[in-house]
Amino acid sequence: MSSNDQRQTPPRDLAFLPKNQLLTHEDVGRALRRMAHEIVERNHSVENISIIGLQTGGEPFATKLAELLSEISGTTVPRGLLDVSFYRDDLSRNPIPKSTATTIDHDLTDRTVVLVDDVLFTGRTIRSALNALSDWGRPRSVQLAVMIDRGHRELPIRPDYVGKNLPTSLDEAIVANLDGVWIGTRGRS
Repeated sequence: MSSNDQRQTPPRDLAFLPKNQLLTHEDVGRALRRMAHEIVERNHSVENISIIGLQTGGEPFATKLAELLSEISGTTVPRGLLDVSFYRDDLSRNPIPKSTATTIDHDLTDRTVVLVDDVLFTGRTIRSALNALSDWGRPRSVQLAVMIDRGHRELPIRPDYVGKNLPTSLDEAIVANLDGVWIGTRGRS
């Protein structure tokens, strides 16, 4: 294979350089509480719901959503974490994915699974998550909850629950966690 045919692995030493904080800790908390109420309203109950956070960005949001749903309903809502590293469609460009553990301690068959992630961008991570979910049962339905929807979809994927829509340029980056949401750029560390 000639050097022109080889794909370059994207640099892994890029750091996030924050420019502005768009949401505070309180804003994120309000958005998560609203999303939890929307989940209950749409599904009429939390009895057959499983909250599955995507590793690693979706983990804190999934944990908080499960807590809020349990608080609202008085019923414990099962939660799990899903690693999609080996289901990604960019393995040829990024051959050694950074992997974490999938921890789902219940069968997802006939349950409504709410996938939770921090930022929805191209939709490719969610496509990977849908493939990975099939290893854990056959859900009745799958819904998507994201803290930030920044647009730029490459696949026909749409979230069911959104904390905040933040249209961005392709040059911008978003970091979202329970402490807040920041916009900035990616640069060399």
